[in-house]
Amino acid sequence: MGSLVPLPAVRQINELNQVPVPVMLLPDDFKANSKIKVTNHLFNRENLPSHFKFKDYCPQVFRNLRERFGVDDQDYQVSLTRSSPYTESEAHDSRFLLSYDKTLAVKEISSEDVANMHSILSDYHQHIVKCHGSTLLPQFLGMYRLSVDNEDFYMLVMRNMFSHRLTVHKKYDLKGSLVSREASDKEKIKDLPTLKDVDFLNLSQKVYVDEEQKKVFKDKLKRDVEFLVRLKIMDYSLLVGIHDVLRAEQEEEEELEEDDAENEGPGHVTVGSYGTSPEGIAGYLNSHKPLGPGEFEPFIDVYAIKSSDSAPQKEVYFMGLIDILTPYDAKKKAAHAAKTVKHGAGAEISTVHPDQYGKRFLEFVTNIFA
Repeated sequence: MGSLVPLPAVRQINELNQVPVPVMLLPDDFKANSKIKVTNHLFNRENLPSHFKFKDYCPQVFRNLRERFGVDDQDYQVSLTRSSPYTESEAHDSRFLLSYDKTLAVKEISSEDVANMHSILSDYHQHIVKCHGSTLLPQFLGMYRLSVDNEDFYMLVMRNMFSHRLTVHKKYDLKGSLVSREASDKEKIKDLPTLKDVDFLNLSQKVYVDEEQKKVFKDKLKRDVEFLVRLKIMDYSLLVGIHDVLRAEQEEEEELEEDDAENEGPGHVTVGSYGTSPEGIAGYLNSHKPLGPGEFEPFIDVYAIKSSDSAPQKEVYFMGLIDILTPYDAKKKAAHAAKTVKHGAGAEISTVHPDQYGKRFLEFVTNIFA
């Protein structure tokens, strides 16, 4: 999505959101869309294409979802449009961007993903209503299409599962399968590699949370996985990010020492593990008391859980379900058959029937806790 930066059309969201809020959602709202065509004659010609079109899918549905997730429309617009979304480093997937204040994730998706999203949106909305927004599923907040020079780009906006202020020091993508589920050597040398199921077991990694938090998490997980199984969805993962509080404090001290050594003058803003964006963060983020090491605002970092008092080290865990747009269709059935031939019927391959996938996934994730 590098070609989309600086995502000119996200600014059109302000215009698209002027539509009156309906009293209740109707079936047609799940098929609706709003469109804007922009002809950019001479103004800002260097930064914007001369013609582009912007489409907002199911605007009333996503607005309703934002409300249920406690995301204020004004905050959403500011986060998305004040500065261009960016990728944190070259090592990151260029199709996955963060809003400037790190509260939102913008993912470039395929037209197939858009169709899959449409097919589950009504059920997804119903699930969110039933669980009162308390879920480990991605919090979908908006879906858009940008057309530039006859080329279409599709974007899905979600709440960032990781923190807008706490650095993630270790990251896992868990599917509950052990076949081909180890990070490559190339991946492992990255600053923040995405480790997998085999790595989790080999490193004797555990999640240390208290019994009450564990129960809340497992209840959400069971409910969400049952929902995905019912929709015949598979290939999803549990994304786990671990913030090491002691390491973050040391990193912050080192950064402060480096700043002192450079003799920077007054007015310099340090951006560290606990710092804020130099250009300031949306009003609702900095209107609260300062947060100490390892602390977070639960209504912003909704996927965060603090480690228990008895944990061997002080950590914060970010855990949520990702990649939930893969239906068990003919393509997946063929992949399952091919992998079964290769690895044998009893092998723990990731491409299995949704019921089996869900059962195995639940079993594996339930055992990640100490």
